Amino acid sequence: MERHAPLLLEVWREVCRHLELAESVERLAPLLARRLPADLVLVRRIDPAGNVVETAALGHCRPGPAPVRARSELTTEAMQRLIAWCHRRQVLRLADRSPSAGPPGLLPEGLDGEVLAGPLLAADGPAGLLLATARPPQHRFRDEHAELLSALLDPFAVALENDRRLRELTSLREAVEAENRSLLTKLGRLDISDSIVGAEAGLREVMEQVSRVAPSDAPVLVLGETGSGKEVVARAVHTRSRRARGPFLRVNCGAIPPELVDSELFGHEKGSFTGAVAERKGWFERADTGTLFLDEVGELPPAAQVRLLRVLQDGQLERVGGERPVPVDVRIVAATHRDLEAMVGDGRFRQDLWYRIAVFPIRLPPLRERPADIPALAAHFALRSSRRLGLPPLSPTADDVGLLVTYPWPGNVRELAAVIERAAILGDGDRLEVSRALGVPRPTVPPPSARPLGPGAGAVVVVEPRGRGEGESEGGEFLPLDEAMARHIEGALARCRGRIEGPRGAAALLGINPYTLRSRMRKLGVDWRRIRAEARDGD
Repeated sequence: MERHAPLLLEVWREVCRHLELAESVERLAPLLARRLPADLVLVRRIDPAGNVVETAALGHCRPGPAPVRARSELTTEAMQRLIAWCHRRQVLRLADRSPSAGPPGLLPEGLDGEVLAGPLLAADGPAGLLLATARPPQHRFRDEHAELLSALLDPFAVALENDRRLRELTSLREAVEAENRSLLTKLGRLDISDSIVGAEAGLREVMEQVSRVAPSDAPVLVLGETGSGKEVVARAVHTRSRRARGPFLRVNCGAIPPELVDSELFGHEKGSFTGAVAERKGWFERADTGTLFLDEVGELPPAAQVRLLRVLQDGQLERVGGERPVPVDVRIVAATHRDLEAMVGDGRFRQDLWYRIAVFPIRLPPLRERPADIPALAAHFALRSSRRLGLPPLSPTADDVGLLVTYPWPGNVRELAAVIERAAILGDGDRLEVSRALGVPRPTVPPPSARPLGPGAGAVVVVEPRGRGEGESEGGEFLPLDEAMARHIEGALARCRGRIEGPRGAAALLGINPYTLRSRMRKLGVDWRRIRAEARDGD
């Protein structure tokens, strides 16, 4: 192994330098290409509790396609066979791609060519798999390559463990922040008051429904478009109920990775799965004696829907890996912008769960259906923006209100708040520049006959002619935010000749952390290698 020592030293340095697994593997793949005739390097995470193996990160040693499916669902027996193979600590070299080749769940679907595979072991058992692929006849693996992969198992196992701990710390931090927000709500230090703007006008019927249902413990389902204020209604139900002294916790069901839903909602016992180093209470237990607001409940996967139904029926839950029931006293307020009845019809949402959470549905009208609320909302947001920005009190003029009332508000109240804050910034503290705020950019809603179905149906229109701005295309149209951000990052990379880190790198030029920049580049599809190659070709 002495001939591999310099490479292994570089691998260990990269692993210790980066906590995010995706970033580590992305940077390690080109290093491994020096010694391995590989096209792809993959790290797959094993979840014994969920009987799932999924690709957590991959790096391209050479350009080429990635596997079609990253997730493999196994039976309990198949998972036991995979774990038994991992405990043997052997490296497999697979040239035969028949379905029976190797243990189950080892390879993702769509993976072509020869494969080297080895287990990644943590202190409490198998945590993942390291795979390297090669496409014959150009590239083939030999015994010396299997020996090298065996030496790489330890650093990659550390990289996987670092990533697990980072995700767990992030989850714990978010839970603490949620609890802090709940405590601040009790102390009255949040910008939320008992009075709701529009309660006597456009939301009058909604608030009458809130007053009727709040004293009971009946589950409430708030239906409305994105940004229409569903959380405000949920808080109103909580503050008017006998649970007002208890916690109010909000969970965005669509933001929880599917493999973590059970642990996040219902908690887990120590040792129940790889990475469960301590007992952890879920959102239900933390909301005991209070209200749990399940935002975007339609995003819950089927397995989590079953467990949620059991909690609503029995008033108790079992943590992941637990054997004893835990009683919980929680009121559920759910919300969604989706058509749950249609989802029930096509089998994407359980019918029995629908009946449980829709005991008392409240439909929240979009802002365009209650224009009478716009002047009061605009004044409210103007004062809030003034305080936040340290400006003298501002208020919209009659002309401003006229513009706001005629705007279609596809983003509802959330968009109105953003427009008012932008208007306060553009007005330099002297006034609200509402007309400019509405034109930078200005989404439009097509007429009802041509309006696309579903949320977010809107387009970007051409603004008033003027000099081409940084966010505009050659035709004068404002670019989508992601595209404008991608172009800006590409421009910074070109100026820095493809360099990301260091005092002359793009991260320093843009004033952000290099890790944050890399993450945004991956999300936006910015290829820094191409930009660096173009810079070299231009020399």
